[in-house]
Amino acid sequence: MISDYFSNIKALILDMDGVLWRDTQPLGKLSAIFDQIRAFGYKFVFVTNNATRTVDEYLDKLAGFGVQVEGEQILTAAEATGWYLSEQYPVNASVYVVGQPSLKHTITAHGLNVVDDTKEDARVVVASLDYQLTYEKLKHASLLIQAGCDFIGTNPDRTLPTPEGFIPGSGTVIEALEIATGKKAKIIGKPDPLLYQMALKHLRTLPHETLAVGDRLETDIAGAQAAGIHTALVLTGASSIKQAQEYNPNPDIISINFTELVSL
Repeated sequence: MISDYFSNIKALILDMDGVLWRDTQPLGKLSAIFDQIRAFGYKFVFVTNNATRTVDEYLDKLAGFGVQVEGEQILTAAEATGWYLSEQYPVNASVYVVGQPSLKHTITAHGLNVVDDTKEDARVVVASLDYQLTYEKLKHASLLIQAGCDFIGTNPDRTLPTPEGFIPGSGTVIEALEIATGKKAKIIGKPDPLLYQMALKHLRTLPHETLAVGDRLETDIAGAQAAGIHTALVLTGASSIKQAQEYNPNPDIISINFTELVSL
């Protein structure tokens, strides 16, 4: 189906949640889908706003669905956040994180000092989806931000698709802190084009040779469009066909699911 729209595509940039799976539920036979992608000769990388897993955890999840890839093919909002912090702040700068242990691990791996003790000062607050979120964490983060700490958000996705339905995502946590502090977070993940630019660098392709596949218009599609990359929306996640038809500019391709998109 891709070739029906574009004859010059050399590589795919693939979102995960809502495209490949809903939490533990795969969306199609993923091993067969990726066999087809490789048969077409497409290079590919995964670019996800989800900052709740490390690259190794994503490798394990993909392998569990029969998809074997290299760690370099996975770019996450957590990795991009760690990279951004390492570029903007000195080594061992103190960071208070509202987020999963995997996000803290990633930030630490980039040379920053993650502080968990609420008595410690911090230079930066990073907010993301936190499955162990408490009022105390929000309180401490909001006080730090009001005291002058820089405020970083991994990604703005308000919800996360699961087999049960849509659950609160990173954007819900970030917006709670924005409301409490009156300050806006610097967002690292999509729709900021940084992740897509990192993906293009890895793929060594030009934007017009690349197709980004996502399920959320305001992040996946908007970010790719900002980077000049062709776009495909699948309807297995956050955005509906009605929303896609009303979105301006429209995605280049709208597909029922990922299987249909990569079929002959």
